[in-house]
Amino acid sequence: MRLHRTVGSHRFDGCVPDAATYGAWDLLGGTMRTWLIVASLAFPLSAFAAGSGESTATAAGNDYPTSARADYVFGCMAVNGQSQETLDRCSCAIDIVASILPYQDYVAAETVLRMQQERSFLAMEFNTDAAKEIVRRLREAEAEGEMRCF
Repeated sequence: MRLHRTVGSHRFDGCVPDAATYGAWDLLGGTMRTWLIVASLAFPLSAFAAGSGESTATAAGNDYPTSARADYVFGCMAVNGQSQETLDRCSCAIDIVASILPYQDYVAAETVLRMQQERSFLAMEFNTDAAKEIVRRLREAEAEGEMRCF
């Protein structure tokens, strides 16, 4: 079975674009289900929004593309409300996550969580100890963001 998917002006034949290229929101098909699960685990964020006065987005922690940060904030705000305070807190949370977890690990964890929601033979491949460790690291980073920002 060949996949044909169009994202923006790009057409993909036989492959699925990854979140590193087009953001997790596109890969979720615009649905909130998986994103809400990820976002509800904890919310990553920025020390600036939390009022700590220091920036956690260092050179090492600033490898997240703007679209990935925006996707996270949109999902976080969908769960926590549509206010300026929530925007600040959700932005703070993704900054904390970015300072703890490299972007490639974030993408891997998002992929594992997304695939674990599927009810197929392929989903069983994402229930390994390695996959659980990837998700555990994301949840720890999100918990740290929640503690600092919310």
